[in-house]
Amino acid sequence: MKKILALLLAAMMVFALCACGGSDSSSPAGDLDAVKAAGKLVVGITDFEPMDYQNADGEWVGFDADLAALFAESLGVDVEFIEIDWDNKILELNNKSIDCIWNGMTLTDEVTAAASCSKPYMRNAQVIVIPAADADQYADVESMSGLTFAVEAGSAGEAAVAELGYTATPVSTQANALMEVAADTSDAAVIDLLMAYAMTGEGTGYADLTYTFSLNEEEYGVAFRQGSDLTDALNSYFAAAYADGTMDSLAETYGLAGSVIAQ
Repeated sequence: MKKILALLLAAMMVFALCACGGSDSSSPAGDLDAVKAAGKLVVGITDFEPMDYQNADGEWVGFDADLAALFAESLGVDVEFIEIDWDNKILELNNKSIDCIWNGMTLTDEVTAAASCSKPYMRNAQVIVIPAADADQYADVESMSGLTFAVEAGSAGEAAVAELGYTATPVSTQANALMEVAADTSDAAVIDLLMAYAMTGEGTGYADLTYTFSLNEEEYGVAFRQGSDLTDALNSYFAAAYADGTMDSLAETYGLAGSVIAQ
């Protein structure tokens, strides 16, 4: 009788262990619980005004930064921003050094195949930035074929230049791509329209630069690990934030009115 009881107890212990393993919060499906348990949402970003950038106090602000903070607040957790190498964004995500990529990220085929992505929330395009004094020399994209282009490594801008077959110099961020043109070490840059709008022209830090042609049309999304339940949580938040005007209000704050996609 004792042997039978011992076997029954052993079987119950094995069953209990298996049941616990099935609800492991470290799996992608348990990312939401893991974030809540950690008390913070870790967001991978780059310096990308007006989406994510530091203000005079060193705080991360911008359309994406503010929206990420509000999403974290809706989950009852804090937000932590970590600057990442954009070329290694998926690796950072899968290594769990970040919980999501939220940084004006274009929903390319490469990204959507490698991660679980939110619904698109903002329109964008890749545009060519050149010195304003040179703008009259270039009537179309074809006339720029002999130029050297600075692009962010791993970005949609780099892909757009590669598709044209033009010469590209990869740099670490889109901000650095603008610096290359301003320093005359590259003839032009290809960056996101929203960044070009905010950072070039009169009244900006790059008053002598201007953007010209759009090379494509794009949509932004947020990436989580494949199978993550955080994706559905964010999609639900987006729907609520669009309905109550939060997204449009933030867009107005950062000069992006009209760019938000209805949820």
